[in-house]
Amino acid sequence: MSDSPASLRRKISSAEDLQSVVRTMKALAASSVGQYENSVRALQDYTRTIELGLGACFRASPPGIPAAAEAQPNDKGLFGVIVFGSDQGLVGQFNDVIADYTLAALAALPGQAHVWAVGERVHDRLAAAGLPPLGLFSVPNSVKAIAPLVGQIQIDSETHRAKAGYTRLYVFHNRPQSGSLYEPASQRLLPLDSEWQQGLADIPWPTKNLPETLCGGTATLRALIREYLFISLFRACAESLASENASRLAAMERADKNIDGLLENLHSTFHRLRQSAIDEELFDVIAGYESLAK
Repeated sequence: MSDSPASLRRKISSAEDLQSVVRTMKALAASSVGQYENSVRALQDYTRTIELGLGACFRASPPGIPAAAEAQPNDKGLFGVIVFGSDQGLVGQFNDVIADYTLAALAALPGQAHVWAVGERVHDRLAAAGLPPLGLFSVPNSVKAIAPLVGQIQIDSETHRAKAGYTRLYVFHNRPQSGSLYEPASQRLLPLDSEWQQGLADIPWPTKNLPETLCGGTATLRALIREYLFISLFRACAESLASENASRLAAMERADKNIDGLLENLHSTFHRLRQSAIDEELFDVIAGYESLAK
């Protein structure tokens, strides 16, 4: 059954309304990508400061403090994992990519993973794959909401690590690339790599006034390590959010193009039906005139 002009008008109106929503979401996603990318760049100076402080502590005392040492033999084969995904849809394969990458990486790691998921979508995908997370965090909706989330993740993960008796901690997230592309990435947060510690210890101090560590260095080192973990989780969350919005932007661009094509077909069909109706009316008028003329 062919569409009538009235039904085509309704379809055209609905498509135009949907396109308006899609373009609004495109603008919001584009704006959000820039904000989260700027937040990552804003961490550079603070990260440099923390690394200088850690380097000073590592030079003052040899590596091997439990907070920074390699995995202890009593970790019971357990390790913690934090996976960043999304709460909302319309992000293409964003959650599938990070979930598949996480599952493949964990399969290659010895021991049992205790997983925390950031985002309901990735939580459901991990659970469906046979890896139900122990905890679920909501995805922040702004740059200001990242810091409270990271603080809560640190509290929960440190509490659980102390109870379970393990030291290894990994983070998985999507990292933005050029344009609307992104790629999955991972990082071992704890224990700190000995080569990484040595690399920080070899960084020269930027001034002639050499630093001194307080409280014997242990308390200072632990505080700096907590800040390093905070920065690492903050960056992972911000990069994940930038990737999520870039994926949403790409999805909205595809939807916008599809709606343009649909509207073009609807308008073409509507104009064809309208022209057909006009032609029929003209034929009726001509036929009536000829009949009267005879």
